[in-house]
Amino acid sequence: MSTGQTRRGNTRQRIQDVALELFSEHGYEKTSLREIAEKLEVTKAALYYHFKTKEDIVISLFQDLSRPCDELITWAERQPRTLETKLEVIRRYNEALRSAEPLFRFMQENQAAVRDLSIGETFKARMLTLFGLLKEDDAELTDQVRCITALFSMHAGMFAMQHVEGDPEEKRKAILEVATELVTAANPPNRRPARPDSAQTASP
Repeated sequence: MSTGQTRRGNTRQRIQDVALELFSEHGYEKTSLREIAEKLEVTKAALYYHFKTKEDIVISLFQDLSRPCDELITWAERQPRTLETKLEVIRRYNEALRSAEPLFRFMQENQAAVRDLSIGETFKARMLTLFGLLKEDDAELTDQVRCITALFSMHAGMFAMQHVEGDPEEKRKAILEVATELVTAANPPNRRPARPDSAQTASP
């Protein structure tokens, strides 16, 4: 990668970071591109080089988040539908969320804007796909609730746990432990599909 490409990549990420910061402070609707440019100490023309509108910035953030999620879904769909695979989905999704906390905060604080930008529907579709990967087709209602709760506990945990004392990494582990317990409970041994003899432990 050339120096110019590296610089453009860094500028793009700085714009995203500053935009999220201002959206959180003032709200999406009340933040202008001019304010984002001023905070970055760049011209509006320099900002336009990367993003033409605020919507473009938010969409780019969702695309960055969706890339690891899409890779996870593609991987999971090729694996045997075993408990080991489902727990690995939870673990990898937890890792994907690690860098997405500011974006989820934006979603929570600007729910109307998220709906208007239609990115909410895209996010919802990915959640339903992950949900389908965690549950069995004939799962009882309580087990379906456990699977969907496992996913949303990971999202909600990022906000709720901000107000709980403790090391951030320990809190992340605690959230993952709860999600793991929920998925395990939703897939009791007598309801799990038989594991093919040829299937190996979920591989990277």
